[in-house]
Amino acid sequence: MSTSLDEDDPFEEQRERADNPMRRLFSEYGGDNTLQFVVGVVASIAARVLDLIPPVVLGVAVDAIFRDEKAFAEALPVVPTAWVAPYIPASQTGQFYLAIGLIVFGFFGGAAFHWVRNWGWNSFAQHIQHAIRTDTYDKMQRLNMDFFADKQTGEMMSILSNDVNRLERFLNDGMNSFFRLSVMVLAIAAILFSYNWQLALIALVPVPLIALFTWKFVEIIQPKYGEVRSSVGQLNSRLENNLGGIQVIKTSNTEEFESDRVDDSSMGYFDANWDAINTRIKFFPALRIIAGIGFAVTFFVGGLWVLEGTGPGPLTGTLSEGEFVTFILLTQQFIWPMAQFGQIINMYQRARASSARIFGLMDEPSRIVEDPDADDLVVSDGRVEYDDVTFGYDDGETIIEDVSFTVDGGDTLALVGPTGAGKSTVLKLLLRMYDVDEGSIEVDDQDLREVTIPSLRQSVGYVSQETFMFYGTVKENIAYGTFDTDDEALVEAAKAAEAHDFIQNLPEGYDTEIGERGVKLSGGQRQRLSIARAILKDPDILVLDEATSDVDTETEMLIQRSLDRLTRDRTTFAIAHRLSTIKDAEQIVVLEDGRIVERGTHDDLLSEDGLYAHLWGVQAGEIDELPDEFVERASRRQARTEAQND
Repeated sequence: MSTSLDEDDPFEEQRERADNPMRRLFSEYGGDNTLQFVVGVVASIAARVLDLIPPVVLGVAVDAIFRDEKAFAEALPVVPTAWVAPYIPASQTGQFYLAIGLIVFGFFGGAAFHWVRNWGWNSFAQHIQHAIRTDTYDKMQRLNMDFFADKQTGEMMSILSNDVNRLERFLNDGMNSFFRLSVMVLAIAAILFSYNWQLALIALVPVPLIALFTWKFVEIIQPKYGEVRSSVGQLNSRLENNLGGIQVIKTSNTEEFESDRVDDSSMGYFDANWDAINTRIKFFPALRIIAGIGFAVTFFVGGLWVLEGTGPGPLTGTLSEGEFVTFILLTQQFIWPMAQFGQIINMYQRARASSARIFGLMDEPSRIVEDPDADDLVVSDGRVEYDDVTFGYDDGETIIEDVSFTVDGGDTLALVGPTGAGKSTVLKLLLRMYDVDEGSIEVDDQDLREVTIPSLRQSVGYVSQETFMFYGTVKENIAYGTFDTDDEALVEAAKAAEAHDFIQNLPEGYDTEIGERGVKLSGGQRQRLSIARAILKDPDILVLDEATSDVDTETEMLIQRSLDRLTRDRTTFAIAHRLSTIKDAEQIVVLEDGRIVERGTHDDLLSEDGLYAHLWGVQAGEIDELPDEFVERASRRQARTEAQND
């Protein structure tokens, strides 16, 4: 099976916003690691220069020692004779031992500088990798919920893991190789021209061909790597989604179906990656052929030059055996680095694609912007007012419209309505998970848009119907967000949430590991831990979004008794699956299609015989007594919800 790669990259907009990503990488993150960068560059230069000593000395030794055609000092290329002549032994034996000493120095000195070079580049790459990963994660978690609704977890994991790691490989291996090869090419070119500029020009003939070939390779490979990055994100999303829903897969007997879907996603990555690989594996052998032909031509011309004593054809001058040996050794070392520049270009293109995604994500605009002059929220009475609040997601559809109500400090307001009426969205606006499009929300006359977000969320305790537990112990999950609490307060919170007894029966009590997402616990147990977490926070305002939806009736009764004590002196918002749990609320607001259609106490709403009364009748089992209009409206709402989900 195969997956089309014509689908839009989920991070295409982010990539397009990333202008000059590699330049930005070095300007924003390179400055803090200047020392490591300088150490890497200097050590690279020194290491490669020392690596060139053995072949140069070998060629000099052939002429200056065994043939004795010229003095050792005169045979050294590049270096002025006057600088080294006083230190060169006069005898052939002395020059022989000097040659050995220089070769040994080259190997040992080169090894030392190679170690320093590797330390510098590895340290440079690791520090930047750490900084980019943490900065990207910090930016990602501060984005509003609209962003996460449009992106899959696997796609974001691909950026935080694969893309950041690919940058590290370029900053370490790629930069290391670039400076190493650059120094080698320049140094060898200087030595070759100092020996024989005519033969050096012949040796350099492949260079423009290699440059042209590399430029064409970059032009072809760049879009292919973009497709690879996209397909990796899609594959990661599929795997993460399936592993998270493994229980549903097993109970639905859909293993074969999911295997096919993973196969499709994996094949999509295979096709994209193989396309890039196919291009790459053709490129490098072609470079080697060009480089090899250049080496063979240099060997042929130089060999004839030495054998005949004069340059073949229009070439003039002489070439000794020792110079020819050094020329051949260095030419081989010169040509192959030129071919290896293609690998560096390959790494650079991969890193550029990854950095574009990373910086594109960092530049992702957020609908929620905190006023730099905002003050901390100060809750005195706990009075909350919604004033003509209207909100819709990015797709333009209005979710709630003209919602207005006031909750006095210490009172409880319950939100009721059919599925999709906008109840949870109303409460998420209170936490500034989203910002209102029109109207305002105030707490004790303080507009939420004018206070700091951390102070707002510290003042509000939120218990969602979608309970989430972190990998760790029971104690760590209850204390999450209240990390400095003591054990006594933690246990009291667990007792208030009716969780203490089942915790005591766990193998390690409060120190029991509950697995990823609390998989070792039942839904009701996870929900009680979530309630305990909110109780421990002791917030000024409490939001209960169907906080007891996953517990049985008996446990719900016990938890409700605890919640009654908890909500007695604080402002509380409640969405309840069972209307019996909110019938004592001071105010009940009924929502339908994002609008308030009824409000009042439980008794008032029953007497009105409207939507609330009909919902109450459904839960009381009075279905046959419901009017046809109510049933038809419920059917239309259900069909609309299913259409939106599709």
